[in-house]
Amino acid sequence: MSNALRRGRHVVYNINIHLVFVTKYRGEVFTAEVIDELGLILKQVCKDFDAKLVEFNGEEDHVHLLVNYPPKVSVSVLVNSLKGVSSRMIRKKQYPSVSQKLWGGALWSPSYFASSCGGTSIEVIRQYIEQQNKP
Repeated sequence: MSNALRRGRHVVYNINIHLVFVTKYRGEVFTAEVIDELGLILKQVCKDFDAKLVEFNGEEDHVHLLVNYPPKVSVSVLVNSLKGVSSRMIRKKQYPSVSQKLWGGALWSPSYFASSCGGTSIEVIRQYIEQQNKP
């Protein structure tokens, strides 16, 4: 559960962040298959950072992530890795919906949304992400 305290060698923490990534040119390129593949990729990247992908979903032109991460991880470094790795791996698979609507090497817009989740219950954010209209 994301509300559970996590422990490191010298730290006890529960840090959650809501992230939103938008596709380049706001292109509507995601299908259910691409969203599912993105979820697997992003989960593995989080694991590499000792973080947890608590919830993930998206629509045709953006994705929402709820990530629980340790204090040793910089949000900007985590986001850079999540976007970079997922862009390379999705592009490599050459999904027609992606390759036909996006040119160049980018999948994501260079910007992103990040919000700490201290003021809202995690369950409310989780339900919001679950309710995204997955293609």
